[in-house]
Amino acid sequence: MNKTIIGVVGGVVIIAAGLAIYANSNSHTDKTTTDSTTKKLSGKVLSLGSTALQPLAEQVGTSFQEKNPGVTITVQGGGSGAGLSQVANGSVQIGNSDVFAEEKDGVDASKLKDHQVAVVGIAPVVNSDVQVSNISKTQLRDIFTGKITNWKEVGGKDEKIVIINRATGSGTRSVFEKNVLDGQNAVQSTEQDSNGTVQKIVSTTPGAISYLAFAYLDASGIKALDVDKVTPNKKNVEDNSWPIWAYEHMYTKGTETEATKAFLKYFATKEVQKTIVPKLGYIGLTDMKVTRDATGKVENK
Repeated sequence: MNKTIIGVVGGVVIIAAGLAIYANSNSHTDKTTTDSTTKKLSGKVLSLGSTALQPLAEQVGTSFQEKNPGVTITVQGGGSGAGLSQVANGSVQIGNSDVFAEEKDGVDASKLKDHQVAVVGIAPVVNSDVQVSNISKTQLRDIFTGKITNWKEVGGKDEKIVIINRATGSGTRSVFEKNVLDGQNAVQSTEQDSNGTVQKIVSTTPGAISYLAFAYLDASGIKALDVDKVTPNKKNVEDNSWPIWAYEHMYTKGTETEATKAFLKYFATKEVQKTIVPKLGYIGLTDMKVTRDATGKVENK
């Protein structure tokens, strides 16, 4: 056969083969695209518990729903105790908590799966009329145990100290007491069940003191106190210079629904950890220079 004819035939074979590959590739792409567009997430997810985590969970929930309109995310407060107990009994898909499940009496932590989504700092706050900006840890402990009752005893004006505590079962209270009271019992005082309520009461009550998650510090009528001349901020939490902090946990039980699984996975994305988390006053997990376990042991990463 003529070499020219062989060359032409060979060229035709190559082109045909190329067209076949292209066609198969297109067919695969179309199938993939079709699969990804038809397999849309749907369902409902109820996330309940910690009010310290609530602002973050709500914002991330809103962002997730915008990307997945077939899913409804509902976020409610109620405290860490409620979050842990309700996810344990199967009433909710996600139980939000400021404390490890191992620290909660009556909850079998072995049956729950821990999803740590951020770190929350907690700071003592006072009404803006209090003329004190720094306090020692010992003085702070003595205030909440009832040994110090007037602001003049810690360098302020002659004004009665009004303690606003969190309710029993609050994860924020547990974290604060574990890191400040050193095993002593808090004095009996007014108790409230959410960060938001505490924020409002402290801002309108002269002489008041309490403690709030960092996400609630940006409000008129209140100010955060330094402790032992250390400022409650992101940088100091990251290396444990400010020790009043906790992981924000989202616990699940058993096999998660596809919507729940996707929602929790979204928390780990760069968009959430590097944008939404710091914007709302939380600390991203990857920014932490230390770790802390359920016993309170802190180690450098």
